[in-house]
Amino acid sequence: MASLGDIGVSALINIITAFAFLLAFALLRIQPINDRVYFPKWYIIGARTSPKHTHNFVAKFVNLNFKTYLTFLNWMPQTMRMKEPEIIEHAGLDSAAFLRIYLLGLKIFGPAAIVAFLVLIPVNVSGGMLFFLSKELVISDIDKLSISNVQPKSPKFFAHILMMYLFTFWACYMLYKEYDVIASMRLNFLASKSRRAEQFTVLVRNVPHVPDQSVSDTVKCFFKKNHSTHYLCHQIVYNANKYARAVRKRQKLQNSLDYNQLKFERHPEKRPTRKTGFLGLWGKKVDTIDNYHQKIKELDEKLTMEHQKILNDPKRIMPAAFVSFNSRWGAAVCAQTQQSKNPILWLTEWAPEPHDVYWKNLAIPFVSLSIRKLIISLAVFALVFFYIIPIAFVQSLANLEGLEKVVPFLRPVIEWSFIKSFLQGFLPGLALKIFLWLLPGILMTLSKIEGHVAFSVLERSTAAKYYFFMLVNVFLGSIATGTAIQQLQSFLHQSPTQIPRTIGVSIPMKATFFITYIMVDGWAGMAGEILRLKPLIMFHLKNMVLVKTERDRLKAMNPKSIDFPEAIPSLQLYFLMGAVYAVVTPILLPFILIFFAFAYFVYRHQVINVYNQRYESAAAFWPHVHHRILASLLISQLLLLGLLSTKKAANSTPLLAVLPILTLTFHQFCKNRFEPAFRKYPLEEAVEKDTQDEACEPEIDMKPYLCEAYLHPVLHSIEEFELFELGVDHNRAHIPNQLATEPISGSHVNEQENKVSSKMQHLEVVVEQSESVSTRNHKTLSLNVDVMHH
Repeated sequence: MASLGDIGVSALINIITAFAFLLAFALLRIQPINDRVYFPKWYIIGARTSPKHTHNFVAKFVNLNFKTYLTFLNWMPQTMRMKEPEIIEHAGLDSAAFLRIYLLGLKIFGPAAIVAFLVLIPVNVSGGMLFFLSKELVISDIDKLSISNVQPKSPKFFAHILMMYLFTFWACYMLYKEYDVIASMRLNFLASKSRRAEQFTVLVRNVPHVPDQSVSDTVKCFFKKNHSTHYLCHQIVYNANKYARAVRKRQKLQNSLDYNQLKFERHPEKRPTRKTGFLGLWGKKVDTIDNYHQKIKELDEKLTMEHQKILNDPKRIMPAAFVSFNSRWGAAVCAQTQQSKNPILWLTEWAPEPHDVYWKNLAIPFVSLSIRKLIISLAVFALVFFYIIPIAFVQSLANLEGLEKVVPFLRPVIEWSFIKSFLQGFLPGLALKIFLWLLPGILMTLSKIEGHVAFSVLERSTAAKYYFFMLVNVFLGSIATGTAIQQLQSFLHQSPTQIPRTIGVSIPMKATFFITYIMVDGWAGMAGEILRLKPLIMFHLKNMVLVKTERDRLKAMNPKSIDFPEAIPSLQLYFLMGAVYAVVTPILLPFILIFFAFAYFVYRHQVINVYNQRYESAAAFWPHVHHRILASLLISQLLLLGLLSTKKAANSTPLLAVLPILTLTFHQFCKNRFEPAFRKYPLEEAVEKDTQDEACEPEIDMKPYLCEAYLHPVLHSIEEFELFELGVDHNRAHIPNQLATEPISGSHVNEQENKVSSKMQHLEVVVEQSESVSTRNHKTLSLNVDVMHH
């Protein structure tokens, strides 16, 4: 078990690591060659240009202005200058709400830490119980600061119960205020947004089959009959997954062709050649430009054939559609009501914004979704229990004394004090972090198989699975396996009636393991987040080897979004640890407070300069955050209740029984009071916003835009599809103020096959045009040959 010395060694290692990462970041961020890695957000929105445009070759890569090295830490105050309304305008409400979770942690645990240090720690230190048990159990000096040090049946337990009541009431008060603020921010954010496609559009699934009638005609007839006043148009859903793969392949070929043509223009004396074998390592030697022209020509023919299959094969048309209305009120009524007397037909929900749609899953038949969810639930259950094995291994590292008593031959290996401190104070947290590294990707894959149709829902589903995993394995699993390993000698040589007492004493002692985890993940891990070491290395590798055009360089920046599926569950684990140990072992609270403050600082910088959110859900994840923090409170109350029962505190324990009931009552109140704002759109707000728009722009015609707003992006032009995938063209989701006023006939709007066909004509590239199109495209791109050769 980690002692105070072990914790000190771990703290020293993590502080040095974090400081080294921060120093490296401060120096790397001012180098011109790294500018796109540390400021990609500004490049994407077009507010920053490369600082490498200089005649000095060295200055293209290294910052030669030595004054900036004296002020290289000025990024710290700059991070705090942007106000919250500006962050919402710059990065969206999702990012602003995410940052508020860290502030909420500081507000909850800051006062709790002060009270706990003034009241509980003196009470625990004066208990003296562990002095008598030191020969039976493995203990350390930190354990004398926990509730384990209090004698059974002691009246001092009233202090712990009072502290739990105060902590719960304070946490619920702060949660209520925060929920109220976020709900108001969400409604104001939605009300302030200009016309957007998702405000007028509903996703309709499980469209019934009508004999001798297409899906498009069925949707049109149903909504003209039942929503005649507000129905505007619709877009049926195509299974274009195979076509999308072919278009991506064409993008790669076109990019390679552009690169080789630019290379040939710079060195016309040498025509580029390549071998046709694997990776160009062997095979027949051919002219590279002609070879790519031929491949693009052949692929264009396949694209044309696949396009015709999409239009003509009924199996490619899914029983689903995006239905648009002429008012927000009409869309709200449709999305929030039952459409048919058969409740499993004509299922409606708000359409995600176009950038939030996960198009691959729209092609999944509705009947298979329930089966998929069952299979994935079983898979997650199996995965959770499979990970108990590595968790137990991590706990064996954290409890070397317990193993020494059972396996004495390990003693010579860990007798050296520094090695022992390293193994107990640093390695367990690092090992657990490594074991958890691959998990979010696995859970995201499972969520995609589950069939969700929006990236935001995919990420919330993944976050729910990850939180369940963290709760069962990282928290409860660490306590259970750690206690068993730590007190193994005691379990083997005591009567069964004494085991509950041993567990009751041992659970608070696991705080030392969680302290090491917080320092590794929350201190050094956060410093590693701002350093972006992996994106930095990958960007330069791609820039030297793979980047051929400006589009490639844009992809190589890879700013991504906030990693909600991993960041939010990990954050909620800190709330759980803080809630459980605030009363049991308060010494853990300062480590959590340092994490919340440091992480808020780091993520604020990343939100402003790095992350480019793929979608905007208007803080739709907040109810999940609220529920899980309340679940943490409930778990802490139940664990304390069980812990006091092992302490035979019969006089004080019943006083705690009412607290879970009060917490559940508060949860139900908040659910009824605030959650509708995150699930539904008030008709009052819809009418008010429609009235404002009608007063400002009474003649606007939204039909031309809405009719193709939810067309599968691969069916747009290749250039638009590339921008869509990169997340650059955010304005496509916004309905332009000035639209063509020329009326469009109903047959043109509602005959989706004609619509798609007209949008696809430019993709049917004939052989004679292939070379000219490629030549025209590549002249618009730029290539930094110096960097490539470097």
